[in-house]
Amino acid sequence: MFGKLGDMMGKLNEMKAKAEEIKIKLDNTVLEVDGAGGDIKIKITGNRLIKEIYIAPALQHSDNSELTEQLLVTLNKALEKANSINENEMKAVAGSMLPGLF
Repeated sequence: MFGKLGDMMGKLNEMKAKAEEIKIKLDNTVLEVDGAGGDIKIKITGNRLIKEIYIAPALQHSDNSELTEQLLVTLNKALEKANSINENEMKAVAGSMLPGLF
């Protein structure tokens, strides 16, 4: 009985270490997403932390509502991309640790 519990605890510790490893990898993965025809650029980590926002001067002088709309669209694209990478990395780890679950 304790052997199986020990095996489970070992697997749990291994999963925890792998999850931390993936977190560090995703912190260091920087994605760049363009919007508004390249006039807005956002850099975001795989852990969904926005690192940089670039707005072309042409948009800075336009209607504020247009800038806001384009910024929201681009931010959401960046978040979708980061979510996808994050989810794929976590599934890969979980799948390797718990085969048949994913």
